[in-house]
Amino acid sequence: MNLANWITLARFPLLILLVLMIFFGGVTGRFLAAPGVLLLIVLDAVDGIVARRRGETTLLGSVLDIAADRAVEIVLWVVFASLSLISLVIPITFIIRGALTDSVREIGYAGGKSAHAQVQGDWGYWVVAGRPMRAGYGMVKAAAFAMLALTLALQTINSPWLSWVWTAAAVLSWLATVLCIVRGAPVMIEAFRWEQKERT
Repeated sequence: MNLANWITLARFPLLILLVLMIFFGGVTGRFLAAPGVLLLIVLDAVDGIVARRRGETTLLGSVLDIAADRAVEIVLWVVFASLSLISLVIPITFIIRGALTDSVREIGYAGGKSAHAQVQGDWGYWVVAGRPMRAGYGMVKAAAFAMLALTLALQTINSPWLSWVWTAAAVLSWLATVLCIVRGAPVMIEAFRWEQKERT
C-alpha cells in the first residue's frame, strides 16, 4: 500500500458518509452533501497526481482507482434515482456499461496492462484516457452529482430556485450518460479487435 492507494480507498467511507447525509442528514446534511460530492470527485484526481509525483503508479492502483470510480458513480446514480430526481435509465446505463468495460479490461490486467494502456488507437486513447476528456467527464459528473444533491436540499426547504437547479442537474446527468457511453465504446471496439487477432 502507498499514499496514492490510501487516498483512493478513502473515497469508499466518504461515499458511505455522503449517502447517510443525503438520506438522514436533514436540510443541513443535504446542503453539505453538495460540496462533499465535489470533494469525492476531486480525490479521484488527487490520487492520480500523488501517484505520478511520488512514482507510485501501479497496476493495483489503476484497478483500485477504477473500482472507486465505479462505486461512486453507481451508488450516487442509484441514490438519486431512488429519490426520483433522475430517470432510472441513467443508473441502468452506467451499470451495464461498467459491467461490460470492466469485464473486458480483465483480459488486459491479466497481461499486466493498466486500463488506459489497453486502448491502442489514437482516437480511442484520447476518448478513454486523454486528460482533456477524462477531466471534462469528471467535471460533468461532479457538477451533476453536486446539482442533484443541491436539488434535494432545495426540495427540503421548498426553494423557488428548485426548478432551475433541477433542470440543470437533469441536463448534466444526461450529458454524463452520453459521455459514459462514448468513453466505453473504444474499450469494446478494442476487445473485438483482440478477438480477431487471436483467431488469425
